[in-house]
Amino acid sequence: MISITEIQDILAHRYPFLLVDRITELEPMKRAVGIKNVNINESFFRGHFPGNPIMPGALILEAISQVGGVAMLYPANNRGTLAYTVAINRTKFRHPVTPGDQLRLVAEVIQARSKMVKIWGEAFVDDRKVVDGELMFHFDSNIK
Repeated sequence: MISITEIQDILAHRYPFLLVDRITELEPMKRAVGIKNVNINESFFRGHFPGNPIMPGALILEAISQVGGVAMLYPANNRGTLAYTVAINRTKFRHPVTPGDQLRLVAEVIQARSKMVKIWGEAFVDDRKVVDGELMFHFDSNIK
């Protein structure tokens, strides 16, 4: 298991945009599974939507991206590299995510070439799939 402290050593993200609380499974450069505990105190719930708080789908995709980033940047020689999302394809938002939910975020690398990486990502609440899709990233240096 990778704690929030080690995640912060790997990713450049910080509150309020660090959206992964821990990594529970990791195969570096291949696959990672992470957890995000969705709390009513998240800043986005103030406006999305008052009286009916729902986690924005874009932020669920960002959380999946961050889990994929941990998988790709975990090897010491990749640390300090930044990743930028360049494409989101075949994405489906299946069910809303609300305060009190625990997201299980799965990111599996399906293609990696020097600075480009494509992952298939899924998010679950309990055993219910809430989001899935393909994400592509550009890294600011070669991934080894």
